[in-house]
Amino acid sequence: PHVERHRQQTTAWAGLTAQFLLITAASVLYFAVRMVTKDAEAAAYQNAREIVRFEERVGIDIEPWAQELILGNEALVTFFNWVYIWLHWPVIIGTLLWLYRFNKRGFVLFRNALIVSGAIGLLFFVSYPVAPPRLLGGFSDTVSELSTSYKYLQPPSIVNKFAAMPSLHVGWNLLAGLALFQSLRPGLLRLLPLVSPVLMTMAVVFTANHYVVDAVVGAIVALLGLYGAVLMTDWTERRAATLEAEDSR
Repeated sequence: PHVERHRQQTTAWAGLTAQFLLITAASVLYFAVRMVTKDAEAAAYQNAREIVRFEERVGIDIEPWAQELILGNEALVTFFNWVYIWLHWPVIIGTLLWLYRFNKRGFVLFRNALIVSGAIGLLFFVSYPVAPPRLLGGFSDTVSELSTSYKYLQPPSIVNKFAAMPSLHVGWNLLAGLALFQSLRPGLLRLLPLVSPVLMTMAVVFTANHYVVDAVVGAIVALLGLYGAVLMTDWTERRAATLEAEDSR
């Protein structure tokens, strides 16, 4: 029993290390894209103005109103700054670890959805860089100016400042919420993860980090990533079942 337990622990750690390396590789790719887009300032501002004009035409240009709504209230500013910061990477990493421990299939789906949607997002960042509202005149960068936590979790030196479109803050938070909702038992606790994407959508607009369109596209990209992850997982499981059946003959 001792040998078997040791073997299982070794396998578990090897699996976790492999997942860590896979996610690290994806992060390296993100930073490579940042280097490609860091000099795309002119295009990023032009694309931002296009988005603003589009939102004005369809009547959803609420970014100035939304930020004005919270700027006079220190408690609201702090709250939405914290939502923007603490409901992003901490939630994503926490969801990955929880699923890896308690729901391996859910972990694979969530991980693959992050990778697929992240790849789509990188294509956007390279081909359509967008400056966020906070870099335009008339907005306050509440997160960077009023929060020290952000500087530690997402140092400005490594953040792609022209990656407003799509909002992966919204998209990935939505994926985490859906993954946890699917994994938790029925009850009030199960509904809490679904509140998180709503708060994040509000936060990205109120803090002037994203346009409304960015949030909408971020959610669509996330759902496309989830669809791709389901197809990948189903194919992998069918392939494994086929190979197992062939080996048993």
